[in-house]
Amino acid sequence: MALSSADFLRQRGIHVTAQRLAVLRAVAGRPHITADGVAEVAGVDIGAISRQAVYDALGVLVDNGLIRRIQPVGSPARYEDRVDDNHHHLICRICGRLVDVDCAIGSAPCLTAADDMGYEIDEAEVAYWGRCPECQADGREATRLDPPTGRRTLQRTTATRDNQPIEPDQHEETPVPRRMNQPRKRT
Repeated sequence: MALSSADFLRQRGIHVTAQRLAVLRAVAGRPHITADGVAEVAGVDIGAISRQAVYDALGVLVDNGLIRRIQPVGSPARYEDRVDDNHHHLICRICGRLVDVDCAIGSAPCLTAADDMGYEIDEAEVAYWGRCPECQADGREATRLDPPTGRRTLQRTTATRDNQPIEPDQHEETPVPRRMNQPRKRT
C-alpha cells in the first residue's frame, strides 16, 4: 500500500502543512520545475501560497532529502523528486529544456576524479549541454545570447603582467587588505 504524501512527510519527522504538501505535489507532477513554477502550481492547488512559503517548503524538503535542487549554470534553480538514484541531466542551451539521463556507469559517484585530493567523493554531478531534438528539428542554432556555460563562445584569455603572458605557476595571490579582515566597529 502506497503512503499518502502526508504520511510520507510524517514518516520522516517533517511537520505536515498544506503548503508543504502542495509543493511536494507540484515537484512530483513537474520534474525540473522552478520555484516560480512551484508557486504557480501550488497556488492553483491550494488557492493561495506566498513565495516565502514556497521557498521555505522547498528548503525543508531539500534538506530532508525528499526532493533535489539542481542549478544549471545560467539558469534558475530547479527541483525534482528523483532522489533515490545517481542520474544526470541533459540541458538544451537554446530553449532550456532539461531531462534526466541515467548515469553511464552505475552507482554513485559513477565518475572517478583523476586526483581526489584526499576527499571522500560520494557524488558526481554532471550536466550535458547541447541542442534538444525539437531545437535541432527547427534548425535553431546556439547564439551568444543563449544560456549557459559561456564556454562555447568565450575565448580563453591568458593572464598578463606588463603585456607579457604569465605562466600558470607564476600567478600570485592577491592579498586581502588588512582592514577587511578586522571586525567592524558597532555603533
